[in-house]
Amino acid sequence: MTNADLAADELLKTTLRTARPDYGWLSEETVDDPARLSTRRLFVVDPIDGTRAFIAGQPFWTVCVAVVEAGRPIAGAIVAPQLSETYAAAAGGGATLNGRPIQASDAGSLEDCGMIAHPAMFRQEDWPKPWPKMRIARRNSTAYRLCLVASGAADATVTFAPKHDWDLAAADLIASEAGGFVGDHSGRTFTYNQAVPMQPSLVCAAPALAPLILDRVRHIAL
Repeated sequence: MTNADLAADELLKTTLRTARPDYGWLSEETVDDPARLSTRRLFVVDPIDGTRAFIAGQPFWTVCVAVVEAGRPIAGAIVAPQLSETYAAAAGGGATLNGRPIQASDAGSLEDCGMIAHPAMFRQEDWPKPWPKMRIARRNSTAYRLCLVASGAADATVTFAPKHDWDLAAADLIASEAGGFVGDHSGRTFTYNQAVPMQPSLVCAAPALAPLILDRVRHIAL
């Protein structure tokens, strides 16, 4: 956490809750208030996702805001300020990058696909079937990884570490509206605004690629 995280959180909280005082609030940098569970809608916010990249002066960090209703995001925006990129989506309305429609890729083979994840994960010897050679890259911001899949700049991203709602909610909507799959390693989609606002794992992939990934990871016990 940095002073910038706290300042961004306060700015977003003041701006958004002034505009929608009846909405609940869930943010990485605000002490959780169980009152959010009884609100019809709530803001789910990550003031800076990818703080390590922000501190290191790398551009791959984002500001994430989603509106969640009945457990699912209905509006979301993610801004990567240093890259001049703004991703946005509304439920049923598609996804955009800087105002232009985006679509997940048509990749249908793991071989040579663009994967965003930790390379060592795929080299572990206990996989039932070895992973093929992929073009693997790393990005600190979980939300930005999903945005890259949404725009077709990458084909998939996976992690088997738990992720909080604020890491995922806005990006989930953007990637889903762009035609991608977003869910956990068992293939379940996410339900947000639960008592513990956390999801067990993440698979986000182009639609034809998702079944191939899920077939390889469903056996994992977390």
